[in-house]
Amino acid sequence: MEYVLCWIGHNYLGTHSLINLLDSFVDHWKGITNYYIETTGQTRPVKQTDIPWRLKQMLDILVFEEAQQGQEEMGPCMEYLLQHKLLETLCTLGKAQYPPGMNQQVLVFFSKILVQIQKPMLHILNVYRPVQKLVRLCGLPGSQTEKEEAQFMFVVCSRVKQDPYVLNYILEDNHSKRSISTSEDTEKGRSGETVSSNYLTASNPASTSSPQQHSPTDSPSTIFPANAGLIHVLVHLSRSQVCSKSRVALKAFESLLLLVSIPKEDTAVCLAESTPLCQLLAERLCELFSQLPATLDVAFSQSGKQESQSFPGSEHMESFFAWLDFLDHLMREAPKSLAVKLAKEIHHCWLVGVLQHELLQMSEMGVLVNTALLCCSVRHIQSPAMVEELVSFLLGRQTQSEQRFDTESHVLRYQLIEHCDHISDEISITTLLLFEALLQKPHRDILFNLVLRNLENRCYLTRTLGGGDDCRHFTDTDPVEENEELEEDPFFTDMYGEDEFNSSEQLLHRPQLIREHRCSGQTQALDIVNSFLCLVPQEAKTSQHVQGARYETYVHDAHEQFKECTAFSLDWDWPESLKPTELSVSSSDFFEGHFLKVLFDRIGRILEQPYELNLQVTSVLSRLAVFPHPHLHEYLLDPYIILAPGARSLFSVLIRVIGELMQRIEVIPNFTEKLVHVRRQLMGLDGESGVDHMPLLKGVIILEEFCKELAAIAFVKLPANNTNLQNTDTL
Repeated sequence: MEYVLCWIGHNYLGTHSLINLLDSFVDHWKGITNYYIETTGQTRPVKQTDIPWRLKQMLDILVFEEAQQGQEEMGPCMEYLLQHKLLETLCTLGKAQYPPGMNQQVLVFFSKILVQIQKPMLHILNVYRPVQKLVRLCGLPGSQTEKEEAQFMFVVCSRVKQDPYVLNYILEDNHSKRSISTSEDTEKGRSGETVSSNYLTASNPASTSSPQQHSPTDSPSTIFPANAGLIHVLVHLSRSQVCSKSRVALKAFESLLLLVSIPKEDTAVCLAESTPLCQLLAERLCELFSQLPATLDVAFSQSGKQESQSFPGSEHMESFFAWLDFLDHLMREAPKSLAVKLAKEIHHCWLVGVLQHELLQMSEMGVLVNTALLCCSVRHIQSPAMVEELVSFLLGRQTQSEQRFDTESHVLRYQLIEHCDHISDEISITTLLLFEALLQKPHRDILFNLVLRNLENRCYLTRTLGGGDDCRHFTDTDPVEENEELEEDPFFTDMYGEDEFNSSEQLLHRPQLIREHRCSGQTQALDIVNSFLCLVPQEAKTSQHVQGARYETYVHDAHEQFKECTAFSLDWDWPESLKPTELSVSSSDFFEGHFLKVLFDRIGRILEQPYELNLQVTSVLSRLAVFPHPHLHEYLLDPYIILAPGARSLFSVLIRVIGELMQRIEVIPNFTEKLVHVRRQLMGLDGESGVDHMPLLKGVIILEEFCKELAAIAFVKLPANNTNLQNTDTL
């Protein structure tokens, strides 16, 4: 019999009139309903009945009918489906799960009809009502049809993406039970006589003749209801753990992205303000974060990689960062109003509600793990809306220059900076990694908050020389010795006497400190490069003993970083030249800020700190130095500025380290030979061997490399003055 029915169905679709199509369509529907009349109590699965085949035949008839009809006409089969509420009945049968597996068949039928019927449908009462009901049947605990549910939800969201206005008919108000229709009579009319006209005006919101449609002037709060089952189901399906890299979850992700990427502002406002979308997504992030174990391999965060599966908690880690990546991508695709709303919800729910307490706790392990997680999160986040909230959370919004003893204006910011100088080297390294990741974000307030607001008035310069523009009016005959700048540095003079300065002058092999008439910021590039290259004394250098270790090896990397930072700052309205100093501003008030203070303190202890910690401190300072802000360049890269009393610069701190190094070199026999051996060990050229003073020797190597890196940065930042740098190979 099944063969005969197949032949009859094919014959109708191939040759018979539309009237015969309707007869066939009705016969197939009656065949389905007769099953329920003639069979009771049977437990045969639906796939062992003819119901799936009859549903397929009905779908084929509808598709064929639409192809034969004009673009603005509804065929008799579609009229029959709508007027007799076939979709409503199918939804009820699916809910009853009789015969077993019927819900799966209904989901497949709904999905296919929404995909294969080209004309708009979701604005029609007898379509969107059963779609609403079927949505409520999805996402239930223990469901065996998640695959079909995810596909159905994806199809619905695809239809909404094509015509955003129909979102009005999919979202529901479970609190007020408000119907879009204004009366029961209107509802009856739309389900019957008016269905054809409604079918034709679906994509024309301006047409107000149909009672099904709202005026486009309605506000989102009146058009869209307060609760959305669609959103709950999608978030539920995104949790699917049916298999690794669940296709169900990925389909739910795609559906959510379809919804949020609708460019209409009204739709974005609706999703942000009138649905629980943002709250549910943020709560899911908090839930996944709470599932992370209290102890984790922090090397995961420091490497920024997720490939390793060898440590406990790696699966939870992968799930958390996969969700964070999804939210970040969602915020990049969504209209600004929706992205901002979601970012603020994440800020409130996760950053402040959960993470802040974990970062401020007393447990060192807790601080370490959560700082590592935050560092990796910062690396993952790219969306402007979420970066904005990160900056607000971590750094605050203060714009005035920092005060030395102010530790309360933003507690988290202060504590994180202090953690860069923590007694635990691991915490210090991880927190420095966090700030380095933050400095790689294209956000103006990051650099301004951490550094630039303290350099705005250039109070680090002395006010006794050169007037308001700080030009040096010295000549070669001026009685200025090289140690004059060093004597201006109280951090240096407090530790060493005048004789030590004079002896260090011979070891530094630097050019004369102040030569001819020149202004701050206009120092020749050659002089700056030489100043950093000659800073480390000859007996503490190892580059000449190892091939390919000259400063030029850093030029390429410095050039790439400089291009990146310059691209970031194009829209930041940074000045192109130095701001004139104001004599009314006292230099004695200068404070470099807590961030630079900690970095300078750390670089000042480079000869005694662990190798990995020194690497990270110098990496952060190099990142700061490469930014093209004139004040930052002057303060970090110009060795010739005359510092105000009590002020220090990066160069003055390095000078102080060199003075300490000179003292230590004198008491270590065969210092240069040991230094070269340690360098070869670090490069993997020599085997491990017991060498005394290992932290000091490694610190000297990093000091030399750091000075070469600063020289390379100075080279790429001053291209107009580097014509003579071809000759620096002789240094």
